[in-house]
Amino acid sequence: MEASSAWRDVPQERIQQFADRALEQVPELAQDILAAIRREYPGLVFRVDESGEPKALVAIRHALELFVEQMTTGSDRPSELPEMFRDFGRGEVAHGRSLDSLQGIYRLGVRLSWRRMAEIGQQAEIPSSAMYELAESAFEYLDVMVAQSVRGYAEAIARQAGERLRLQRLLVDLLLAERRSDPSAFLADRAADVGWQLPEKVAVAVLLRPAAEAVAPAVGEEVLVDMEGERPRLVVPDPDTPGRAELLDRAVAGWSGAIGPSVPVAEATTSLRWAEAAVGMIEQGLLPRGRLLHCGEHVEALVLLPASELIDDLARRRLAQLDESGGPAHAHRLAETLLAWLETRGGAPEVAARLGVHPQTVRYRLRQLRELWGDDLDDPDRRFELELVLRTRRLRGDLVPPPD
Repeated sequence: MEASSAWRDVPQERIQQFADRALEQVPELAQDILAAIRREYPGLVFRVDESGEPKALVAIRHALELFVEQMTTGSDRPSELPEMFRDFGRGEVAHGRSLDSLQGIYRLGVRLSWRRMAEIGQQAEIPSSAMYELAESAFEYLDVMVAQSVRGYAEAIARQAGERLRLQRLLVDLLLAERRSDPSAFLADRAADVGWQLPEKVAVAVLLRPAAEAVAPAVGEEVLVDMEGERPRLVVPDPDTPGRAELLDRAVAGWSGAIGPSVPVAEATTSLRWAEAAVGMIEQGLLPRGRLLHCGEHVEALVLLPASELIDDLARRRLAQLDESGGPAHAHRLAETLLAWLETRGGAPEVAARLGVHPQTVRYRLRQLRELWGDDLDDPDRRFELELVLRTRRLRGDLVPPPD
């Protein structure tokens, strides 16, 4: 059963009289509304059309005419109404404004319009109950205006964000391109396109997606983001700024990846190269997953592990004595003791504390090491080579790391 309507119960000739008077006053009412808007929002700039008439005035007049037409004929909302208000929302983005002023303008316009409609309703002898219903329709109209403007605003913001991301990716590509000369002047122009101030130094991070649908980490506008490809990349400006590393670690929580060293902006590819090397080692299981690794904290692994062939060749020559020490298990214990001694350069108590064994056990092993290597243990170059190959074995998991 259709709900009763006080407005539809008004005789048609009286509604037509109301509509005719309202339409006659639309031009004057539109002028009054525009004047009130100028007073309330003195900073707004009103563009004009080809005839020199303010576009806002044309829009106000059109919105009033559409409202009167809708209430007079009882027809559905005209199709051009939503599009017109979506355009208003898009315009706020283009002018760099929020929707607050636009919504305030809508409310001001509805309030002034309703006062005039109430006067016309009295003149046309429209019952109060019908005018109350008309007032409800006016505020529904306001809701439509706001909702459509919000939609237009959101569409424009999305397009703007998409364009900024495209320009960001282009800037990241330029920053990370191999080159022979300093590109700072050229990069500064491209950085200005996305509102990014070219820093003195940058660090480049490379990430591994935790899942195909993973949302980009919320790293802040100052960090350039390129989420395309299998390995997303971040360019972090002034990475040595106090607190920057902690903020970045929190932003990429749940992601695996690595961030290269801080370098001058013209040498960003150097930072990228180390970050990519670290990520490759994460994928091989040589470095831990689940967080953003800082390459500066894993220099030993990054330097030693990629040189595995050279290190293995050196190990064959420098650790051959272990084959004569009496079996794999004993050779393993001697290797751990030798590395602990090389790292501490201490006596039996210090080495024992590092290994968690009795000092007397360490003294016995140190005598064996001296028998095996002799004067080589007093040669700085030989000690360095021994420590190099033993540290590499520990990084590979062949030797137990010292306790914390």
